[in-house]
Amino acid sequence: MFDHVVIGVRNYAVSRLFFVQALEPLGVTVVHDGPLGVELCRPDSLSSLCIRREPEESPAHLHLAFTADNRQQVEAFYRAALAAGAMDNGAPGLRAQYHENYYAAFVIGPDGHNIEAVCHEAEA
Repeated sequence: MFDHVVIGVRNYAVSRLFFVQALEPLGVTVVHDGPLGVELCRPDSLSSLCIRREPEESPAHLHLAFTADNRQQVEAFYRAALAAGAMDNGAPGLRAQYHENYYAAFVIGPDGHNIEAVCHEAEA
């Protein structure tokens, strides 16, 4: 269901330490550490939790990325979400900055959260 979940935090150092330590007994480890934040995942999982740095004065919105089986599902999600009242935040397309087959669409839901559908497979 989930590809990844991104939460923005106001005190990155405290939150990073908390999640790394609290999730370690569950087999969750750091798989990427970069300027935007940290990504945590189990070695046998395709789902991850991302902790992102947020400016103290801005609200921390949630980012939910749902797994799509193919690119057509990404496109159908995008159309359905817009029809349901979401705002566009990125039309379906490749996002090569993540990897060569990262095909995703983004919308802003009714509460201001960034909702994504993503397919990691090459075009069929």
